[in-house]
Amino acid sequence: MVNKGICNIIQSFAPMSSVYRIVIAAALLIPLGLAACSKPINVEASYPDRKEGSDKIVYSDEKRATIWGGDDTLGSKLFGKEKEEDAGGTGIGVNSFLWRASLDTISFMPIASADPFGGVILTDWYENPDAPGERFKVNLYILDKQLRADGLRAAVFKQKLGKSQWRDAKIDPQMGTDLENAILSRARELRVAQLGRE
Repeated sequence: MVNKGICNIIQSFAPMSSVYRIVIAAALLIPLGLAACSKPINVEASYPDRKEGSDKIVYSDEKRATIWGGDDTLGSKLFGKEKEEDAGGTGIGVNSFLWRASLDTISFMPIASADPFGGVILTDWYENPDAPGERFKVNLYILDKQLRADGLRAAVFKQKLGKSQWRDAKIDPQMGTDLENAILSRARELRVAQLGRE
């Protein structure tokens, strides 16, 4: 039935030269032949989803096998597989080097809360004995499983003692950046030390 219809179409181009008729026939037959031989494709939609406590967007098809075969995901094919030392290990949800470096860097301050799965470290107020009447508090957020410069955010808060109570004080924005840089330097040291042991 399909072939009869195609033949009728080809015969309608009779005044044309034989080369044009062959080209038109090929243009009509090849797509029909491919469509007849192929199996229907079942495509699932991929919607972005953000896991709670994370800034990384995960697509719903990341866990499925891709056209490259095997269990590789599209992300691993495009961006490469994460090395185990960059992934931060299996015990915590963030990069282990950034986590340990953060704890090392602020170890002189009292820790109020530390969540290794969400990557949040909150300190309590710390008053430097050399500068009485002034205290600081730090919130650290580790945002990635890889050791990256943009995988860490630090928020620093300052208060000064008034007549009888603590009042919020203006803080130099560079202080947060300096703290981030100190943590990143320590994280690089920890990574280099681990690579030296391997």
